Amino acid sequence: MNYKRLIFFTLFTLFSGLSLYSQTVSGSVRVMKPDGSVEPMAYASVYWLEGKIALESDDKGRFSFDRKKTDTVSLIATFVGHTRDTIILGKGENKADFLIKEGEELQAARVVTRQQGNYISKLSSVKTEVISAAGLCKMACCNLAESFENSASVTVGYSDAITGARQIRLLGLSGIYTQMLDENRPVMRGIASPFGLSYIPGQWLESIQIAKGPSSVINGTEAITGQINLEHRKPTTEEPFFLNLFLSNTLRTEANVASSIQLNNKWSTVMLGHFSTDPSDHDGNHDGFRDEPQSLQFNFSNRWLYLGENGMQIRFGIKALSDNRLAGQTAFKRDTERNLNSWGSTIKNKGVNGYFKIGVPLSPGNTKNIAAVLDYSYHKLDSYFGLKDYNATQNSLFANLMFQNQINDFHKYTLGLSATADDYNEHFRDYYLGNFYDLYPGRFEKSVGAYGEYTYTNGEKISVVTGVRVDYNNYHGWLPAPRINIKYAFDEKLIFRALGGRGFRSTNVIPDNLGVLSTGRRVETGSNLDIEDAWTYGANLTGYFPLGLEDASLSFDYFRTDFRNQVIVDQEYDLSKISVYNLDGRSFTNTYQLDLNVEPIERLSILTTFRYTDAKVTLKGQGLVEKPLTSRYKGVFNVQYATRMNKWTFDVTAQLNGPSRLPSFYQEGGYSPVYMMFYAQVTKKIKGMDIYVGGENLSNYRQKHAIINAETPYSEGFNSTVIWGPLMGIKVYAGLRYTIFK
Repeated sequence: MNYKRLIFFTLFTLFSGLSLYSQTVSGSVRVMKPDGSVEPMAYASVYWLEGKIALESDDKGRFSFDRKKTDTVSLIATFVGHTRDTIILGKGENKADFLIKEGEELQAARVVTRQQGNYISKLSSVKTEVISAAGLCKMACCNLAESFENSASVTVGYSDAITGARQIRLLGLSGIYTQMLDENRPVMRGIASPFGLSYIPGQWLESIQIAKGPSSVINGTEAITGQINLEHRKPTTEEPFFLNLFLSNTLRTEANVASSIQLNNKWSTVMLGHFSTDPSDHDGNHDGFRDEPQSLQFNFSNRWLYLGENGMQIRFGIKALSDNRLAGQTAFKRDTERNLNSWGSTIKNKGVNGYFKIGVPLSPGNTKNIAAVLDYSYHKLDSYFGLKDYNATQNSLFANLMFQNQINDFHKYTLGLSATADDYNEHFRDYYLGNFYDLYPGRFEKSVGAYGEYTYTNGEKISVVTGVRVDYNNYHGWLPAPRINIKYAFDEKLIFRALGGRGFRSTNVIPDNLGVLSTGRRVETGSNLDIEDAWTYGANLTGYFPLGLEDASLSFDYFRTDFRNQVIVDQEYDLSKISVYNLDGRSFTNTYQLDLNVEPIERLSILTTFRYTDAKVTLKGQGLVEKPLTSRYKGVFNVQYATRMNKWTFDVTAQLNGPSRLPSFYQEGGYSPVYMMFYAQVTKKIKGMDIYVGGENLSNYRQKHAIINAETPYSEGFNSTVIWGPLMGIKVYAGLRYTIFK
């Protein structure tokens, strides 16, 4: 234990020494109404001209950032349909309070800035890594699954070598333990989860926020390892037309379109469209199976925003998707009838989502308000894998009613009621093994809960967010989930965070593990599977210090997750079947991560991050062992350089991927090799158009023998789930982004 204390003391001393430099600018944006009243302006845009940075005020109109070592700071605050306000701060001045007005005619103006791609939010009480719109443009980022290549916090891989389903890992655990949020609404749940990452086009997003740990109690109990919140393009964005086109050497073709329209000072809307196709049956490793499925996908979304004169906000929208996939052996075609001569799979997903959100201020300045969220989702999955059928539908309803009261600048509390209802109708049949009956007939699961959350804030110095929620589940009874998040700033350059909390999630055996259907084994589920129950706690220390043109940041964090109950999907206990059972013993992960962000010279940014994971689980017949297919470490090194006015932008990313334990049936006592991945992209800006060319997996590294017994797909030994590396070789692509600004 002494060496651990020595390491912590050394890091603490280093960060303390770096914290001597304090240059944080903070402020607020307020709006004057036609009747003369003044209230905070939420989500206003703030531009720092010298630093070429664009910011957004929070829901209370507040913002902050680190200034450069410059004598003056020129700031502009604006919001669509309002006047602009400009403030110039002199040396030693670090406070900027803006006042903008409604309903005045504005002259056209466009402010060009350069936004950080990846950064750690200074405002949040939870360590939150933000991938901005600029970060989403560092690579093609065709969809959400391809948006984390510059992050060591999140690892993305394939669940199997056939379906093309992608899954993330956060804190060493599968993405099913990470709560996915769409502007703070739970999404990608149940049947929608296997391919959900592929249904969020990267160019639809404005930013991604990755918060480690259970975080807030407001959005439910399902956050165990963290929350990933997606911010879509806003209706108020001054971009009436955006077009993105993409083409790769594998003939993957994609088009995205977005249009934000401000109808008047109160109403605005954004329409989002997506089309993509993978038409070729590519087989680069010559095992007779498609490396990725042939696919055809359509997505459409329409979002609306209403801003009332009294500060009331109404948001509502709808989204629809259709996705068809053809996978398996290249000899299997779309019109081929299933037989033992070729192994094939078709996967069809259709879904509709609609939501309604309203927030009503109950006091001047919006210090007291009430809000409600209503979300409905329908998802249908029709599929077969060889001679296994899995067809399912899901109807889900989420409702949340909350009351928030800010007593003063120090104290705030939130009270709420929420409810979730999931109606699953599942049919799973294995004809080859003679299981003609439905193993999973479905269920109707509902949960009702109440929660309270208290926030203490003392300026930028300290914040404490503590809360508890208690839910009643019709299958699992009472579920109490306490959580706490603490942030303490020794000064503006050294910030400490700590958290702890409990999370629960109901398992969905087939959707959570869809890849097991692409094996020759039968699926055997134990009776009375428990709800998964885990505690996660951790700490983070982030320091800012003068290095290069802007202050650099250095961050270290540690997190641990301990399961009280977990559903284990075990392929090593009995090689003739997939064993699913409740945990009997220990299961935990320890995760350590170090991040360094620096801009040594103007327009050159460097991001370096390294993560180490220690993950163990108790398996039948083996005891406590290292979790299979969990990489021990990952390193990321990203360099971006932009010429003046961003006319040219160059991005290079290198990844170091560590070994993971291989299942005993694949290689007894074996580990996957350490390997590197390289990415590069060059972007040329021509007026409102960005033209980009790039490459992924430039070293052409890929996993050999990704499918076990590919030559005998109907044998018991056939298995496509032992995936630890890339399945596709080098990929080159080109595309363009065209924007018309208002």
